[in-house]
Amino acid sequence: MACAALLFTTMSCDDDPGVENYYTAKGDMASTYLLDRPEQFSQFVEIINKSKIVNLDLLGTYGSYTVFAPTNDAVDAYLKGRGMTSVADLSVTDCDTIAATHIIEQSFFTTDFSDATLPTANMLDRYLTITCDSDTISGKVNIAYYINVDSRIIVPDDSVENGVVHTMNHVIAATSEMLPDLMKKDTTITLFNAALELTHLADSMQAYIDESYYCSPDSFEEGHAYLVGEEYDIVYYMEKHYYGFTGFIEQDNVFAEHGINTIEDLIAYAKEIYDDMYPEDAGVTDFTDRRNSLNRFVSYHFLPCRIIYNMLTADNKLLTSNFDRKHWDAADWYETMMPHSILKVSFPSGSEAGRYINRRGIQNRKDGRGVKIPGAKILSPTEAKVNLMAVNGVYHYIKDIIHYGRETQEKVMNERIRVDATALSPDFMTSGARGHAVNGVGGCPQYPGMYGQKSSQLKPDPATNSSYCIGFKGGTAKNFIYSDVNSHLHLRNRYLGFWCYYGDELIICGRYDVKFKLPPVPEGDYEFRLQAIINGMPTRGIIQVYFDDKPCGIPIDMRKNGDDASIGWKSDNDLGDTEAILAYDKALHNRGWMKGSKSYGPTNDDGTGSRNPNRNTPETMRRIYATFHTDGKTDHWVRVQQKLESTNGTFPFDYIELCPRSVYNNELYPEDQW
Repeated sequence: MACAALLFTTMSCDDDPGVENYYTAKGDMASTYLLDRPEQFSQFVEIINKSKIVNLDLLGTYGSYTVFAPTNDAVDAYLKGRGMTSVADLSVTDCDTIAATHIIEQSFFTTDFSDATLPTANMLDRYLTITCDSDTISGKVNIAYYINVDSRIIVPDDSVENGVVHTMNHVIAATSEMLPDLMKKDTTITLFNAALELTHLADSMQAYIDESYYCSPDSFEEGHAYLVGEEYDIVYYMEKHYYGFTGFIEQDNVFAEHGINTIEDLIAYAKEIYDDMYPEDAGVTDFTDRRNSLNRFVSYHFLPCRIIYNMLTADNKLLTSNFDRKHWDAADWYETMMPHSILKVSFPSGSEAGRYINRRGIQNRKDGRGVKIPGAKILSPTEAKVNLMAVNGVYHYIKDIIHYGRETQEKVMNERIRVDATALSPDFMTSGARGHAVNGVGGCPQYPGMYGQKSSQLKPDPATNSSYCIGFKGGTAKNFIYSDVNSHLHLRNRYLGFWCYYGDELIICGRYDVKFKLPPVPEGDYEFRLQAIINGMPTRGIIQVYFDDKPCGIPIDMRKNGDDASIGWKSDNDLGDTEAILAYDKALHNRGWMKGSKSYGPTNDDGTGSRNPNRNTPETMRRIYATFHTDGKTDHWVRVQQKLESTNGTFPFDYIELCPRSVYNNELYPEDQW
């Protein structure tokens, strides 16, 4: 038993069971696979035939499908639990729900699983959560995979011509509650639920779908080609516009560790934290007022977008090949539902690996400025042991209390804040557009089978192009303002072989004129920087940038490379020793430029090969556009305007940096290269 336990500690949901264990049904489609096994799946086939959403003809076509097929015994148990005796007792709506819940229009083998949530929704537009446990058979410890906690895969990875079939021992339960309603059922978070009820913030999280949104069938059924550099991006638009929410929630036992056992204790704790930061609002006693301390406490725990666990920051496959995680913890920054607040999610490697909120440090040590703040660990789905996925969002358990108090604002946030362009709008994440493909794994949520881009395959004809991106019409990307008349916006699918930070970027095309809101940061002085890929391509634009409607210098010609004389990029190898490199960096900074980050760099198209840091290439220059002061309570906007007399100019928007003065103007701790 001890040996088995030790072995299990080295395993995870990512472990490969070995290709020798795969079954391959040569020539079989998913439909044939099910029909040829009536002793196992006749009742599931009957459910599919009765459904109006799914049919066997669909599963008989070429494409890419994952079918979680419940056995006849599993269906019998489900029917018995509902007081029924046969599939004939199920309504068409019941069959629609069951059939669509068990099918994803994208192939996922167990080798694609992680301890998280599948990145593509099922045909009911719900996400399925993967958890795992040990399973000892004939003395060998294997991984047992579960869908939505209770439904176990008993025969995995039966490969068919158009995807994969996993045999299930239970019918997968379909999520039906909105996020606040699902949380109300959780008896481990009674204190947080009480605070949620007092503040009435649950009322703000009942939205699911934008009924006013309309996109013509041509826009979401036919690809539109956009020339980006020397490649064509084929863009599809969302058929539906969804709303989503993400919560980070302390369980009652976490509060108890801090001496918080009643709602009165929690109210007092919130008042202590937020009255200190916002003394002018200390007298606001109405819990529904956004200035109230409890209201601030609760709202800081939610993001206005849906982000599953494994997408909170970059995933393992991307990080291991493209990030230098010995010197830099991958991190993302998100605006929360507390007005003018931001939250950091880190993903360190090493002995403290995992996802954390408001953490500072590198791996298990202090960062380059001598700071280590542990943050609150986010439990993985397997650690949580509960399905926390609602119709319009998800919540995650956390192991410590989070807040936007003095330590968070003055210590955690007192570092360079690098925000990927694809995280600037909550709609980019709720839609699944951000990171929707990594080297052919993932696929577009609404248009399956659309794999990671490869430049040799990018052609203007959608029929011959296997790479697809997701576009956003004006008004459908929160925090962005633009008109469809002259501006086009889409997110490229994630790709490891290009310079883009995190492997993806926001593409803006046309004679564009786009405004976007900066994420809120604590009070202080900052530099605003922007990185876009400037690699000498003639399809790049000449852009004028405005900060709060004030022009930032003269227009920048993005058709020039960083080693153009007007910029003056030089390699570290040519510069020589450390002293010369630091002197050059300072001189370059004084001219309003910085090299790309050293923490990230492309590999080969498939993620293999050695990483080439972005600092080593002139194509990834950061431009310093403005220094500004913020009171921490005011929105700031950036406008990017195309100055070329062309409708094909491209703005390849990679990321922004909001860097506090204590970092960019610090003689004791010069800003690092990472």
